[in-house]
Amino acid sequence: MSGKPTVYWEYLRLEELLSLQVGIEGDESALTDDEVLFIVVHQIDELWLKLAIRELVAVRDTLDSDPVPEASLAQGVRSVSRVALLFRMLAEHFAVMETMTTRDYLAFRDKLAPASGFQSAQMREVEILLGLADSDRIALGEGSDWRAALRNTGGTESPASRRVARRMAGGPSLADVVARWLSRTPIQGSSPSMPGDAEQVGRFLDAYCEAHARAQRAIETFPRNEAEQKRVDERIEGDIAGARRFLLAEDAPEDLRATVMRTRAALVFIESYRELPLLAWPRALLDAIVAMEQGFVVFRQRHARMVERMIGRRTGTGGSAGVDYLDQTALRYRVFPDLWAARTVLLERAAMPPLEHAEVYGFATDEP
Repeated sequence: MSGKPTVYWEYLRLEELLSLQVGIEGDESALTDDEVLFIVVHQIDELWLKLAIRELVAVRDTLDSDPVPEASLAQGVRSVSRVALLFRMLAEHFAVMETMTTRDYLAFRDKLAPASGFQSAQMREVEILLGLADSDRIALGEGSDWRAALRNTGGTESPASRRVARRMAGGPSLADVVARWLSRTPIQGSSPSMPGDAEQVGRFLDAYCEAHARAQRAIETFPRNEAEQKRVDERIEGDIAGARRFLLAEDAPEDLRATVMRTRAALVFIESYRELPLLAWPRALLDAIVAMEQGFVVFRQRHARMVERMIGRRTGTGGSAGVDYLDQTALRYRVFPDLWAARTVLLERAAMPPLEHAEVYGFATDEP
């Protein structure tokens, strides 16, 4: 370090930062207050996304270890929780955007075309890091490749397209490493490397399914007539069958069924016996991941409502379907469906199957 005293404006590079709100004219004085607001909000969004990417990479790399150091899970929870907060901050920025009227925005909107928020390379990086599959992406136009929107006019590579290409080649997704980490969870004291593990997991799932069925059938309902009672009974039996189908991974490809089944067993096991010392931080991490994805979904929904409020359902500047496109992303862009689905089959504590081999999870026993 040099002997020069640090000053606030130099440490933050404030002069450079405050000179960047100049639009395509290169002159801030030529812009309206609303256009400067629009630029500032989106620049702040990109800075929040930069922080989110750093945290997602850190937690991804931690969970990619085998085994994952138990002491590192607390930092993983903090990282994921920070990303969840960043997504909430992104959503809250739309309230600032909504201080503009439709007419205010239309005064400079044409300058943006054909630019679009779809071209945010960092947003695409977040999606890639989380684990959004290419097959789940919604094209901007009929048959268009989502990567094409990230290239320069004429199809040459751009900083955005190169950034995304690097991210796609930069390692597994968070969804992938979470699934692998979960699949190694000891269930009723049994780990995947132990003899008879598949049988032990199978016995746990059979016991859990039976407990779930008993709990569902014991639910008190108050139908008004015989026909309604029949509908309620059918719905309960459908819930029981659906839980068994989920837990036994009957919806998974046959070659992946055993792995998916073990992963889902781990989800309900961790949540069910979360008081065990070895499971406390894993449960906290899973809950943080659900909160993070919820924050991302809320951000997308809030984005759609802001756009609809500002400009209705007109075509987006980048040629997308505008609000309809944004609404579809909120519905389809989900990467942790099993973490959400597991909530449907969880049981109250009194209904859970008995725990075996508690000593594996850090509980003291009465044995000498």
